[in-house]
Amino acid sequence: MMAAPNLLIVVQAGRLEFQAIILAASLRHAAPGFAGRLIVAEPQPEGAWSGHDTRIGEDTRALLASLGAEIVPFVACHFGASYPHGNKIEALSVLPPDEPFVFFDTDTLITGPLDRVPFDGRPTASMRREGTWPQPPLYGPGHEAIWKSLHDRFGLDFASSLDLSHRHEYWERYLYFNAGWFHGPDPAAFGQRFLDWALSVRDDPPEALASQSLDPWLDQVVLPLVIHSLGGGRPGPELAGLDGDVTCHYRKLPLLYAREPEGVLNVLESAVAPHRIKMRLKEWEPAKKLIYQGKGRGKVRPLFMQGLPVRERPIRQILKKNGWWGD
Repeated sequence: MMAAPNLLIVVQAGRLEFQAIILAASLRHAAPGFAGRLIVAEPQPEGAWSGHDTRIGEDTRALLASLGAEIVPFVACHFGASYPHGNKIEALSVLPPDEPFVFFDTDTLITGPLDRVPFDGRPTASMRREGTWPQPPLYGPGHEAIWKSLHDRFGLDFASSLDLSHRHEYWERYLYFNAGWFHGPDPAAFGQRFLDWALSVRDDPPEALASQSLDPWLDQVVLPLVIHSLGGGRPGPELAGLDGDVTCHYRKLPLLYAREPEGVLNVLESAVAPHRIKMRLKEWEPAKKLIYQGKGRGKVRPLFMQGLPVRERPIRQILKKNGWWGD
């Protein structure tokens, strides 16, 4: 097993502050033996975020520091407010080179012993995804042509990226990740390639992408290309705990209460029970209502007692219909 990787999250003013507190608290609660660093990248209100209040509050800053987080500023030059998902690409620059890393979206809960996950340095990413991109038009080009055009753009071997257990044109045949977590041995090489290739696709997309939206999908379009180019691929069974019993990418608190198992709820509520954490999180309306007032268990969870839809979209629709989708 490699040395404990550096963990990277991106935090700025607003919702992400509170999610970062939950992540840091859950890390200390569920993985007290984790010896790696938790690095919080904070975009500054300049460059591509010029004119936006991105700095986190002093209360959050102090609480994260007390939970062992290291807050490191960075200036986003290429994406910023026009494409906030680009933060995860540019924030890789704050990590020390040649040290293994794991990026987590801030809306992630640590639910188990992260220190026991055998990261081996091979680049990979989350497989907790749906067939969200591409959406081929009726008369083409299809999945194959779209993904091949991207591999061709960067001189990659397309055939070796395929999962041949799936039929031609089925979305899971093609290398596609959720960017909720990704891992690699060197953030400098990974981050530079991620940035260069994301800018290339954004500014000059291959012709096969003419009918495709890249917002908000750009990071997830380019991520598999970067991973494949660096000798990585789909995660092996040794990383099954990520998006399993070690981490949970919940996305929004109402979704967590709607679909996650009871054990995940127990970890969340135990991790954020300490008074100093509770006092700050209660300033965020979703945490106040769903966690501390018990409405996650009492109001949201019963909406799905008769069965949980397989796909995320109908779950979101039910939550919105019942007034549980606000930040």
